[in-house]
Amino acid sequence: MKKFLTAGASPLRHLSMAALLLVSTVVGVSAHAQAEAADSTEATIKKLIEPRLGKDAKVDAVTKTPYSGLYEIQIDGDVIYTDAKAQYLFIGRVVDAQSYRDYTKEKIDSLNQVPFSGLPLDKAIKTVKGNGKRVIAIFEDPNCIYCKRLHKTLQEVDNITYYTFQYNILSPDSIVKSRNIWCAPNPSKAWNEWMVNGKEAPAAAASCNAPHEDVLALGKKLKVTGTPTIFFTDGSRIPGAVDAKGLEQKLSSLK
Repeated sequence: MKKFLTAGASPLRHLSMAALLLVSTVVGVSAHAQAEAADSTEATIKKLIEPRLGKDAKVDAVTKTPYSGLYEIQIDGDVIYTDAKAQYLFIGRVVDAQSYRDYTKEKIDSLNQVPFSGLPLDKAIKTVKGNGKRVIAIFEDPNCIYCKRLHKTLQEVDNITYYTFQYNILSPDSIVKSRNIWCAPNPSKAWNEWMVNGKEAPAAAASCNAPHEDVLALGKKLKVTGTPTIFFTDGSRIPGAVDAKGLEQKLSSLK
């Protein structure tokens, strides 16, 4: 027996090492099996749930959550929930009952983030106030009441650059107004005059083209469903008008 052992070694130590290797192998196999089972469940849920959401529905991802067995379904930038058997749909928000942290909102915001540097700013009207260090982009319609309200708010905000994408979704007249403003000698001034003071820009020359179709396609790609929608340099967005205090708070949080 001794010729099989090194000096000072014991059979118990060799047995312990063998047992440790066995346990490690079992744990590894178990973890792998659990991962495969989770993948299988998520794939099954996706297969079951897609046809129940309508013929054109496309589920982007299914993920198990830590919330009482719920599975998160990501679809077109939104989030809904189901159970492991895909028997029930839960449409709403998951909120921490103690801290009131809105996990659903956080997820949706994350899914809909937009790299600001990727925006085609050459297709937007640029306005600079003060040093212009703080930058936002806004999707607006010239006939949008809330956009006009936002522009009055922007009169109170200094040291900001904002890029206006003319997102003409409210009426055919919006396209005409936007084109006239885009083709004006000073589009920024013309846009501000219309949105704040109601002064229309003169009719554009027939040879002048505005990027209406490009901006419309961009808005659809970014899932902009209403105006105004404000985009920030961190990729986040705020749909709807916001007051000066709220805008200042958001801009300050980006520093």
